[in-house]
Amino acid sequence: MAGVVAGRGQAAPLHLCLEGVARVLVAAALLGTAGCDNMKRQEYLRAQTASAHLPRGTSAQLPPPHTVAHDPARPDAPFLTGERDGKLLDRIPVPLTLALLARGRERFDIYCAVCHGPDGDGRGIVVQRGFPAPPSYHDARLRNAPVGHFYQVMTRGYGIMYPYADRLTPADRWAVAAYIRALQLSQHAAVGDLAAADRAQLPPP
Repeated sequence: MAGVVAGRGQAAPLHLCLEGVARVLVAAALLGTAGCDNMKRQEYLRAQTASAHLPRGTSAQLPPPHTVAHDPARPDAPFLTGERDGKLLDRIPVPLTLALLARGRERFDIYCAVCHGPDGDGRGIVVQRGFPAPPSYHDARLRNAPVGHFYQVMTRGYGIMYPYADRLTPADRWAVAAYIRALQLSQHAAVGDLAAADRAQLPPP
């Protein structure tokens, strides 16, 4: 049985009412899209041309007050390349702080430890499951390598290791390089290198 809707003293079939509602909704949608045409066809302004829509009457606008220009590092800057005058950097080009080492450890544990191991010995969890082992950071070759070497390996990849430049910012790569140096020192430091307060906390020999 077809449904009916009462209206002004007479009944109308329900399907006719629904058709009317649908027409109204379609018309409203079409009217709504007509108002977006100005987004498709916008006025194009060339540099230094006049414009009545902008405060200075020209397409060229001044930066807001107190704007500070930010000059990014040059593409060949040692901070971005890991080298200077064609030679790998032997010092990290950022201040060496506890915060930097903490950041380096965090990034290392996320991206590096799975292969290189948490101690840098090259026996990470995926290596224990058959992945080719990377060299240990504690090998003499890598202990004597310039710190720029580690930065460039993270940037460009090396052997079967793919680049991490899309995962680690330049600042994070230097943080990881600093932490690698800390790992190397931790395995080859002498007791005499420690401060007296730290030596006092060591267990007796």
